[in-house]
Amino acid sequence: MGVGWAWAVAAVLSAAPGSVQVVSPLVKVRPDATPKGAKEARLSAARGECEGTQLVLPQGVTRVTMQPLALKGPGAPLTVDTWREVYVDVKTPSNGEGRTGPWPDALVPLSAPGNPRHPTVVYAEVCVPAKQAPGTYTGSLTASVDGKELPAVPFTVEVRPFDLPATSSLPNSFGISLYSIAKGHGIPADSPEARALLRAYGKALLEHRVSAHGMGMDPPPVKFQDGRAVLDWTAYDAEMAPFLDGSVLPSGARFTTADVRDNRKASTDAEKTAYYRAFQKHFEDKGWKAQLFFYAKDEPKPADVPLVKAQAKRVHDAGGNIPVLVTTALNPAFQGSVDILTPIINCFYPREGPQTCHFVADAATARSKLPSRAKVWWYQSCMAHGCTGGPPPDKALDKAYSDWASYMVDHPAPLNRAMGVLAFGSGVDGELYFDTVFAYNTKKDPWADLFEFGGNGDGTLFYPGTPAKLGGTEHQPVVSLRLKHIRDGLEDYEYLRLLTSLGDGAFAKTAAKRLAKSGYEISRDPAEWEAVRQEVTERIVKRQSAEQAKRSGRRTSGGTP
Repeated sequence: MGVGWAWAVAAVLSAAPGSVQVVSPLVKVRPDATPKGAKEARLSAARGECEGTQLVLPQGVTRVTMQPLALKGPGAPLTVDTWREVYVDVKTPSNGEGRTGPWPDALVPLSAPGNPRHPTVVYAEVCVPAKQAPGTYTGSLTASVDGKELPAVPFTVEVRPFDLPATSSLPNSFGISLYSIAKGHGIPADSPEARALLRAYGKALLEHRVSAHGMGMDPPPVKFQDGRAVLDWTAYDAEMAPFLDGSVLPSGARFTTADVRDNRKASTDAEKTAYYRAFQKHFEDKGWKAQLFFYAKDEPKPADVPLVKAQAKRVHDAGGNIPVLVTTALNPAFQGSVDILTPIINCFYPREGPQTCHFVADAATARSKLPSRAKVWWYQSCMAHGCTGGPPPDKALDKAYSDWASYMVDHPAPLNRAMGVLAFGSGVDGELYFDTVFAYNTKKDPWADLFEFGGNGDGTLFYPGTPAKLGGTEHQPVVSLRLKHIRDGLEDYEYLRLLTSLGDGAFAKTAAKRLAKSGYEISRDPAEWEAVRQEVTERIVKRQSAEQAKRSGRRTSGGTP
């Protein structure tokens, strides 16, 4: 479930000059805080899982280097990957629980120059292959700062004897755009370099268990012949097939979802329906398992009801296998038109004080009022942190916008991570997020200012890794700490789901509630997250071992396995 325990098992240290401290990834190390950590890194991971921790190095450092480390154990060596954390200067807090000043977020190569005015923090990560032999893997991580070697950090990973699926069990769809990426990197959108960069961004999302909508944005060219839509899939398949057939990553991970790209050349109702039918058939012919969906009007107003109904009718007339997604609270006006109802997270949890959603219903209640095949997803928006930025003068209003699960830079890491646990506890069917590179398409420099929609980082989970910023000659996506936390939350979901499949669903529900009683009652304590993680891990191992013994007994006695 995504948290290393190094900070909890070794003797706590003070911030002694020249020391290296291992700190939980659920702690955001800020300049005004003196973190206390451990002498060694000890992680626990399932097969198919990535685990991270933080190394806090002496301050005032410009260059950090680390010797390559391969952890040795009963199977093939495990590689430790490292990045340096870069700080974003928050000028306007996301709300009353945010703070101004530097916050860690971007993860850059160690070769990139650092800012000596900020803390020196390295994010270290181990990703365990699916077929890795379980057991203990050990080594020592050696770092140098500005040419001075630091004491080695003992590094241990306990690989657990169970697997997480390569593809997320929770469908999700986060937005990304080739055109925003090209603008953020200052390269032509129609260049081969931009296309290769889009693939790198999509790959980075998939490595964090996230699927994308938008991508290249351009729809397949279409011609209409005898009432049929004939599409040229050449460019679309070149872009999307690796993410849909599982070939882009060695793990075989695939996007869980894909959006229908509307085409303006389909102008009449009949042409649009034929176009959607051809889209659906192409996915069927390819055998792609991703849920194809039509993203209808976003946050429709009452005046948009006829538009949504017309969109839904055209899609449904194509055969009914493409669900229509609408970001709205439960609303009788859309009855029969919405197949994936997607309210903001505020709409799932009643709360005292000013109301940020006018129709609150949990997932089960919402689902009961929809057709049997309909799904209930959710999403975050500025309604979870306030759309104006900074603490509002009204304290009751500030409270209403505080404490929610949040992807904002200046909010605690447990809030960044909580959506996976909440998804399991609430029973929602999926998650939507509007964008991951929104700031690229503005006039701002994302490295200096991520403030959009009243929040720091709303709609932006990457940074443009240009040669001017990182050095070298190639462009690359720079992932954020928040994307790591989102991945860890999706891994939390997998742990709880696995435990439930092994017959211990009651404990899984209780464990989820210990971490997140509701969307705004989330534990901020890394020790609590760690304790729950260890208990869930132990119960999975015990349950799985008992199940394997039972199957072995049946085979020994001559029964059917």
